[in-house]
This record gives sequence, C-alpha cells and structure tokens, in this order.
Amino acid sequence: MKHKYKILFALSFIALLSSIMLSFYSTEQIFCSVGSGCDIVKNSPYNYTLGIQNSHYGIAIFGILLILLYSQIKRHSHVKKQLINILIVLGSIVVFYFLYLQAFVIQAYCKYCLVVDVTMVIALIITLIGWRD
Repeated sequence: MKHKYKILFALSFIALLSSIMLSFYSTEQIFCSVGSGCDIVKNSPYNYTLGIQNSHYGIAIFGILLILLYSQIKRHSHVKKQLINILIVLGSIVVFYFLYLQAFVIQAYCKYCLVVDVTMVIALIITLIGWRD
C-alpha cells in the first residue's frame, strides 16, 4: 500500500514542479516560443479562474496533496486516505475540463499543462484501481 502512495507522491511532485514553472516563468523562459501552444494557452482568458492564475491553484493543491501523501506514507490513516482520494478525483475532473478547453476551445496545447494533466490522469487510474483497498 505504501508503494501506491509513493507513486502518487512522485506524480504530485512532478505536477507541482510543472505548476511552479507555469506560475513564475514566462513562456520564453520555459522553452516555449512565442505563438506556440504554451504561449497561446498561457495567454488565453482560460488561464485564470476568479482572477487567479490556474497554475497558482495547482501549486496550492499539489502542495497540500504532497503533505497529505507524505503523512499517509509515514502513518496510515483512513481519513487521510479519503482526503487524498477526494483531491485526486476532484483534480481529475478539473484536468478533464482543462483538456477539453485546450482541445476544443483554445485549440492549442501547453506541454507543461499536459504534464499536470497526464500526472493527474495516472493518479486517478492508480486511485481507482486501489479504491477497494
């Protein structure tokens, strides 16, 4: 069981790093050329929710998830397990919405956003597989 949480921890750490890069670096600094998918997505109106950049939410959410996962690895708790599951399911719903926006509304893809998206989908699959445990 600890292996599941270690894998989820690693995935969340990768997503956190990607969120940090999106939050604090310009598209040129993260090796995306002007007019590329990253630039288009990052400069779209969909990059903000309630006036806050989406990647800032990612930093907060993945930070909380990392703390919960670390705590769960050290000392298992049913309550922490449920919180982790809820965060991953809710995060995955948001990720599917962002994938929809990139594919059908913005019609451009940001590679750093996709890193976050893919890690959350993998985390959801791992969570669903281990749901009964």
